[in-house]
Amino acid sequence: MNEALPRGGDAALVFGGSRGIGAAIAARLARDGYRVALTYVSRPDKAGEVVAAIEAQGGTAMAIRADSADPDAIRAAVRQTVERFGPLRVAVVAAGVLRLGPVEAVSLEDLDLTLDVNIRGVFLAVQAAAAQMQNGGRIITIGSNVALRTGSAGGSVYTMSKAAVAALAKGVALDLAPRGITVNNIQPGPTETDMTASMAAQLKEVVPLRRIAQPEEIAALASYLAGPEAGYMTGASLTIDGGYVL
Repeated sequence: MNEALPRGGDAALVFGGSRGIGAAIAARLARDGYRVALTYVSRPDKAGEVVAAIEAQGGTAMAIRADSADPDAIRAAVRQTVERFGPLRVAVVAAGVLRLGPVEAVSLEDLDLTLDVNIRGVFLAVQAAAAQMQNGGRIITIGSNVALRTGSAGGSVYTMSKAAVAALAKGVALDLAPRGITVNNIQPGPTETDMTASMAAQLKEVVPLRRIAQPEEIAALASYLAGPEAGYMTGASLTIDGGYVL
């Protein structure tokens, strides 16, 4: 029988946890009782705000600067988390970049950045986390509903990267199943973040529920996947997008 997964006092690491969906997940996991490490790249102030908010609620958290395009930084973030909080129980890979443009205008730099962060960075984060994770742990990736429906022109590179994340979750789930580690992928639709601030009004019009998600709604699904009730789910991609892909 696989080892049961308690919530209280275990270590969780959220890659890309300083803003948006990642920040909401970090805060939710802290409320669930995990000691939370979160990574950031360019906004130490935002990362500090997330840590301060968690600590103000009686939780334990720390921020680690780690560029998800840098393999050494990814591995160092896992190492620092384990040194501070002990073996991982939960790893969430929320770091990502969005570069849009028609295929003929996509630069090599934007292509490389997207592949480095959204695909290679996700794989390396999962690989590094799994090596330091207790049996019965949880790995959660944050993909996108564009893996199922692009919806508009200009998103070919981003769509490709998020479809790769969904496929990755299936393969890694099989690799880690003997250890009781589940691997699942959340595919949010339009969500209120810095990335969508300028498009919120337009996005509401294409979502059947006529609104975009709050980051806390995505975090609630991550909380479920991180907990014991989700122990029989692995390799799944769960779409949460207000009915956009229906």
